[in-house]
Amino acid sequence: MDIENGIKALSALAQGSRLEIFRLLVKAGPNGLAAGEVARQLGIAPNTLSTHLAILANSGLIRVRRASRSRIYAAQYDAIRQLLAFLMEDCCQGKPEVCGPLLDIVAGCGTLQRSCS
Repeated sequence: MDIENGIKALSALAQGSRLEIFRLLVKAGPNGLAAGEVARQLGIAPNTLSTHLAILANSGLIRVRRASRSRIYAAQYDAIRQLLAFLMEDCCQGKPEVCGPLLDIVAGCGTLQRSCS
C-alpha cells in the first residue's frame, strides 16, 4: 500500500460512525450485511449511512454488491491486511518482541485484554 492509499483508508476510519460501521462489517464476515441492517444495528439514518458507506467503499476498505433490491456491504479483508502491513512495515527494527503481541492479536488470538493460550 502506498502512502496515498494509506491516508485515504485512515481518513475513512477517522470518524466515529464510519469506524463503527467498519467494525460491524468486519464482525459480519465476508457475506456482509444489507445497508438496512447496518442502519438498524447502529441506529444511523439511511441518508447519513449512505454517505458513510460511500466514503468507506471509496477507500477500498469495504465493497458493495447488489442482491435483488438490497445493497450488501462487506469488509475487504485484503485491503485491511494491506493497511495493517502498511502501518506495521517499519515495526520491530530487529526486535521481534515489540511486534509479537500485536501479531498475536492480528492472528485472531483475542483483544488487547486477552492473551493467547
